[in-house]
Amino acid sequence: MTTRFYLIRHAEVENPNSILYGHLEGFPLSAYGRLQASALGERLRGAGIDRIVHSPLTRAVETARLINDQLSPPAVLETDAELREADFSLYLQGVPYWQVPVRRPLWFVHKVRRGIIPGDEPIDAMGGRILAVVKRLAREHPGATTAVVSHADPLNAAWIMLDGRPQNEREMHRSGMHKAGMLQLDMDGETPQAWQYIPPPQVDKPESAAA
Repeated sequence: MTTRFYLIRHAEVENPNSILYGHLEGFPLSAYGRLQASALGERLRGAGIDRIVHSPLTRAVETARLINDQLSPPAVLETDAELREADFSLYLQGVPYWQVPVRRPLWFVHKVRRGIIPGDEPIDAMGGRILAVVKRLAREHPGATTAVVSHADPLNAAWIMLDGRPQNEREMHRSGMHKAGMLQLDMDGETPQAWQYIPPPQVDKPESAAA
């Protein structure tokens, strides 16, 4: 029996000061991000989604709710902490991106090899969190179609593991899970069978965002 998942990265975030927001609250979706999430819901309207499981962080919660607003009937919404952002972002968060190398020097070690610093996750642990949620849901809801809303690094790590690619920084960036992009994943029981990346929906930016 095939169980289908859509592994979705949250939509664009309101972040005018280019802060690395990590696990911080107070970073909702931008106007453009809300359009992206709604467009995702429209794209998935005919997919038969009956459950959306999401990270507890604001940007993922909002993405899930806006997708759900477009579904008929609406899906069950569920939070799972295992879908959270990368743990190392707790160390990085709160500073502008361009200041990270200066103010968060352990970033260099993290980029050389993830997981050797306390509080950092190796790629297989981070991606494993995502795939463990998928396997749990496949056990609990066989044959169902579920959307899973999470964050770039954990999703990219899960994609690397599915492909069997080397677990290194180059592959993390090569995965290219864009905001509001998704990986369609079909499971046979708890075994991945097929997966493909679906780019974000094309939506026009609001005039205020484009300016």
